[in-house]
Amino acid sequence: MGVINVIDRNGAAHALEAAEGWRVMEILRDYGVGMEGLCGGACDCATCHVVVDDDWVSRLPEPRDEELDKLDELPVLETGSRLSCQIIWSEEIDGLSLTLPQEV
Repeated sequence: MGVINVIDRNGAAHALEAAEGWRVMEILRDYGVGMEGLCGGACDCATCHVVVDDDWVSRLPEPRDEELDKLDELPVLETGSRLSCQIIWSEEIDGLSLTLPQEV
């Protein structure tokens, strides 16, 4: 097990245990920190939008075209904007830090 560090929409910090092979969206949703993930990981809804901390952006795999297209539909993007359904947790990203953006 590893850890994902999350700042929720209320500014509260959480250290969540993460399991190998799980989508980050599933981990956030199952811990109840305010993640919807309505499409279940199909890269179809963007309700799993997160902002990855600057130190981690380059350590994650590049987003695929489907993710970039869905992100383009959001009203507000930040440098580290990603869809958490497209990030698969592994030991290489143990300690990943991200923030749940405010809903607009």
